[in-house]
Amino acid sequence: MDRLVRQRPRPVVRRATSLPAGFATCGEFGWRHQAHGVEIVHRLDAATISDSTMIAGLLPLVDLGVIAGQDAFEAAAVGVIRTSATTEARGWAAFYDNSLQELRSGDSPFSPIHRRARSLILGDSVLEVGSCFGFFALQCAEDGRQVQACDISAGAVDLLIGNSRRRGAPVHAVVGDATDLPFADDSVDTVTLIHLLEHLDEWAATTALTEALRVARLRVVVAVPYEENPSEHFGHLVRLSEADLRGWAGTVGHAGADYLEDHGGWLILTPPG
Repeated sequence: MDRLVRQRPRPVVRRATSLPAGFATCGEFGWRHQAHGVEIVHRLDAATISDSTMIAGLLPLVDLGVIAGQDAFEAAAVGVIRTSATTEARGWAAFYDNSLQELRSGDSPFSPIHRRARSLILGDSVLEVGSCFGFFALQCAEDGRQVQACDISAGAVDLLIGNSRRRGAPVHAVVGDATDLPFADDSVDTVTLIHLLEHLDEWAATTALTEALRVARLRVVVAVPYEENPSEHFGHLVRLSEADLRGWAGTVGHAGADYLEDHGGWLILTPPG
C-alpha cells in the first residue's frame, strides 16, 4: 500500500452514475487514454463495492492491456475503493463489510480457499503472515480465535487495525517481513501463509517457511495458486505446482508434511519437536 502512494504516474479513477461519452465500456467500468495516462470510470458504490467486484471490473482492463503491472493494478484498485462512497472512509468500510459478507456466504471466488484454511487451523491462536487487507484474519477473529497478523505494507496493516476495531473483531496486526517474523519461538498455535509464497523468490519462500515453523507450535498452513502463467498484476513471480510444495518441504525442518489440492495447492507442516 505504501508503494502505491509513491508510484507516479498512476491511473486516474473516479465514480460516475453512468459511463460518460468518450469512454470504452467494459461492464461496470469504462476507460480512455489521456496525455497523463489512463482514466478509469466505474459505477460501483457502497452497496456493491467488494474485493470480488473490484477485481472482476479491473481484470478485463488487464486483458485489454489498459492496466499493466502490479503497481498500476493496485493503484487502480485503491482508486476504485476510495471513490466508491461519499467519503474515502465510507468506501473502505463498505469494501471490508461487503467483502467479508461475500466470503462468509460463499459468493466470493476466494470463499473456498478461506473456508479450507480455517478448517485446517489447530489450536486457539493463529498468525496470518502476509495478511494484506486481513480478511482471513478478521474471519478467524470473528470465529472467536486469538488472532495476530503481519504484512510488509504499513498501509495495509493500518487498514486492518482500523477495520478490526470498527467491527469489534480483535486482531493484533503489525508490520513484518515473512522472512524475519517479529514473533517469538513457539508463540502461536497455527501460522498461515495463504497465497503468499507465489510472491517470493526461492530463497525468500524457504526462509518464510522456516520462520513460520519457528513461530508455530502445532501447524503451518500454506496455500498457493496453481496458474498456467503467474499473474503479474497480482505480483505473482513464479508458476507453482505440487512439485514446488514438496521441494519446499524437503528443504525445511519439520515433523511431517501433508499435501492437498483444493482451488490450488496446500502444504500442511507440523513443526519439529
